[in-house]
Amino acid sequence: MYHGGGGFGGGGPLMGPGLHGGSQPRSPFDEDEALGKVYDNRVIARLPKYLSPVKSWLALGAGGMVVRSLAAIAGPYLVALAIDRFIQTGNLSGLNIIVIAFIGAALLVWAGQYIETLFLAYAGQAILFRLRTEMFNHLHRLSLSFFDHNKVGKLMSRVQNDVQQLQQLLTGGILNIMTSALTLVGIAVVMIIMDTRLALITLTVVPVLGIAIFIWQKYARRAFIRVRRAIAVVNAQLQEGISGVRVIQSLSREEVNLEQFNAVNKANLSANIEATKMTAVMMPIVEILTAITYSLVIVFGGYQVLAGQMGVGVLLGFLLYIQRFFAPVLELTMQYTEIQRAMASGVRIFELLDIEPEIKDSPQAIEMTPTIEGKIKFHHVSFGYQPGVEVLHDIDLVVNPGETVAIVGRTGAGKSSLANLITRFYEVEEGEVTVGGYNVASVTQDSLRRQIGIVPQDPFLFSGSIENNIRYGNMEVSHQDVVKAAKMVGAHEFITHLESGYDTQVGERGGNLSAGQRQLICLTRVILANPPIMILDEATSSVDTNAERLMQKSLRRLIKGHTCLIIAHRLSTVTDADRIIVLEQGRIAEIGSHQELLAKQGLYYNMFQSLSGPELEQHSA
Repeated sequence: MYHGGGGFGGGGPLMGPGLHGGSQPRSPFDEDEALGKVYDNRVIARLPKYLSPVKSWLALGAGGMVVRSLAAIAGPYLVALAIDRFIQTGNLSGLNIIVIAFIGAALLVWAGQYIETLFLAYAGQAILFRLRTEMFNHLHRLSLSFFDHNKVGKLMSRVQNDVQQLQQLLTGGILNIMTSALTLVGIAVVMIIMDTRLALITLTVVPVLGIAIFIWQKYARRAFIRVRRAIAVVNAQLQEGISGVRVIQSLSREEVNLEQFNAVNKANLSANIEATKMTAVMMPIVEILTAITYSLVIVFGGYQVLAGQMGVGVLLGFLLYIQRFFAPVLELTMQYTEIQRAMASGVRIFELLDIEPEIKDSPQAIEMTPTIEGKIKFHHVSFGYQPGVEVLHDIDLVVNPGETVAIVGRTGAGKSSLANLITRFYEVEEGEVTVGGYNVASVTQDSLRRQIGIVPQDPFLFSGSIENNIRYGNMEVSHQDVVKAAKMVGAHEFITHLESGYDTQVGERGGNLSAGQRQLICLTRVILANPPIMILDEATSSVDTNAERLMQKSLRRLIKGHTCLIIAHRLSTVTDADRIIVLEQGRIAEIGSHQELLAKQGLYYNMFQSLSGPELEQHSA
């Protein structure tokens, strides 16, 4: 399908609870601020798929971690050995061996750290790449109804923040836990080998530390959840404020919006301060326990040294091990919350990936022929965006090949909903829609949408050059074809006056171009594709009166031989249509040509008479 933007205006589903008399379906991301479990089988069971392709890199990274950890554990033992066996005995040759061993251990730490960092980075980036690509592809295949009920900001958060959080767990988090556990066990084993009694004294503080960590986690969890919720509100306010800056400035709402943002920003500040306090509490607890352990070891070990039952080196080695023993304990404590966050991120990622498109090709779906007869038929069609709330009621309508049909009506009458059903953006509840003799539900969506060109009321341009935007639906066409199409719709003149002509780069959503210029580019895009069916959703609404009159003349020439459906909000633009369909509250109220409907003096007549006098004169000239 070739079109200039996403979706249609006017008749789409309204957002928010209760707008159609009921609440919107619950989004799977409503609880995105919550922390997860430390172990969640829903996530763990899905990880092998992403770990398997990088298992060699993970193995090398894990190997580097093990080498680094074991080499680091050897340091204090070598110090004890050097003091007791070689320094006190004056054995310089043995001391030289210890020095070499110490340097070797340091080199192993460096090499292990290098291998760990390098290969875990490789694995992490590969996982990140795969997850983001998979999510991007999946989002493009979901039905439009999904996006009606889920904010883009939260979807972006899933693709960016949650994927990053899960990737950190897969590469760093799990292996860091393993390393910390290995370090703890290694230190404990070496201390027991060096002196069992001192080792038991050292380990007596572990239960006390475990109780302190258990109590701390209970309060820290609440603080971290509050931080996540607060920053989510700040991001939402920030995104909305930037996106709506034109409206804000036009209504002089800067000060009011600043006050609102300050309120949520202060809440975020308060939450972060509370979380910082909780984090700050843990460090002194560990320091106090470390000091207590130091004191016990110095007292008991000192007596043993004085009694000649222990070497000074062993005592010093123990003190060095105590310092290193609590570092992995603190690391494991801090990793606890990170694991919870990563698990919660994983749940949300896989929930998104598990969402099935509401509209899918049936197993028996066939491909439409490349060129079809542009006949459109609605047979007793009823439709609603929410169950039990119909927008269209029992629509019977035939649009013949080559016919230009305008659909008019008040806001919310269902004009754009008809077009949404032709392209099968949404599924009918009752009846059927056929295009070119095919039931739209019996053919593949790709083959159906390739037959239809859409120019939306809100024209959408992508980042890149103007020429690439025009060629977006068919990148194989030549520059000459692009220029020819632009001339046909009257876009060539303004494009050539731009600094770089067709190579001019458009900003976000084409923000450096006027609405009328964006609409002309979108119209050129559709004309270049030359589909058998065209849907124009107020395609000239953003251009001035003179440009509109020229475009109308061009369109009358361009749409010859095409089936054309014009969704019109301004009745003055559809007076030349073969037929005009007047919708009222989702039903066909009137059908006829412009003159026939005026002669009836019904709904269309009343709507047309509401046009201002000057506008009528301009379009009757």
